[in-house]
Amino acid sequence: MINTPNLIVTEAYNLELFFELSPDLLCIAGYDGYFKRINPTVSKTLGYSNEELFAQPINSFVHPDDKDITAMNRENLTKNKPLLNFENRYITKSGETVWLSWTSMPIDSEKVVFAIAKNITHKRKLDDDRNALLAKLTKANHELKQLTYTTSHDLRSPVSNLLAVFDMWDISKIEDEEALTFIDVLKGAAESLRDTLNSYVDVLSQKDNANILIENLDMKQCLDATLHSIQSIVQNSKADVRVDFSAFSIIKFNRAYLKSIFLNLNKVVAMATVRLNGKDLGTVWTAPYKVNATDALVKGENTLEIEVVNTWVNRMIGDSKMPQQERRTWSNVNPFKPESQYMSSGLLGPVQLERVR
Repeated sequence: MINTPNLIVTEAYNLELFFELSPDLLCIAGYDGYFKRINPTVSKTLGYSNEELFAQPINSFVHPDDKDITAMNRENLTKNKPLLNFENRYITKSGETVWLSWTSMPIDSEKVVFAIAKNITHKRKLDDDRNALLAKLTKANHELKQLTYTTSHDLRSPVSNLLAVFDMWDISKIEDEEALTFIDVLKGAAESLRDTLNSYVDVLSQKDNANILIENLDMKQCLDATLHSIQSIVQNSKADVRVDFSAFSIIKFNRAYLKSIFLNLNKVVAMATVRLNGKDLGTVWTAPYKVNATDALVKGENTLEIEVVNTWVNRMIGDSKMPQQERRTWSNVNPFKPESQYMSSGLLGPVQLERVR
């Protein structure tokens, strides 16, 4: 038996066909700055004939604002330095601008450069549109912040004047208990409004979010302070507020932002179960966040319970701030860190009873 050694078979691939059919721009350029060979995509993209492209220096097709940087990088190529992911603009024969991303390899022994380029005009257009939108949103956000700051700042003066009136008022001569209670409620509301305005002004005075004060906050204390500021509304509506902060009694957050959340409760994120007078009205997880309470309503006082679940993301962020042995969740994919921002979660808007005819 004769053993035949392994043979390495080489195939003659049609590299010419690869060059001609490539959707990318392929070219060979000389150190003198002229095209030596190009594939059809170059002519198709720039709109010039092969004769026109060979007759003029490559830099003559480059956008005027990119000529200097392109010439500098081409000079580096002649020093046998490869060029990777270099982006510049070219002007087509019709006057349009196209963006090209180049990868170029010099062959110093032959004084030529082998180059391939991708047309990234569409990508750059998307980037420009995105940047323009971000600039517009940033400007609008700045204007809104300035308006809020100015409004809060201007309101502090009349509120301070109102509190000064309360301080000068000799209530010792008032014997009507109802009037004294009313004055006490008004003064308490004015003081709460003053503290809220001061908090807003302080927050808005920060240059950026990184400087906003984050502190350990007692959820119940913040809620009690918020309820105190609207106690007359709570009393008149005969609302019974029940909360359970056993899962997160202390959180790291901005005090003014947390009070604002407590004051604006009209949206559920992400899911809530509603019970009225002990009767289950169902679970809601998407707009318009409504349940039918007709059959559960009774004359007189009614007891409304809303049980809201937190989001999985917030649970993982919260756990990341706790010692390993105290964490309740685990995932093999967890991109969240202690400094990650919490997602909006909970009951985020006023609860209203609507009558539908």
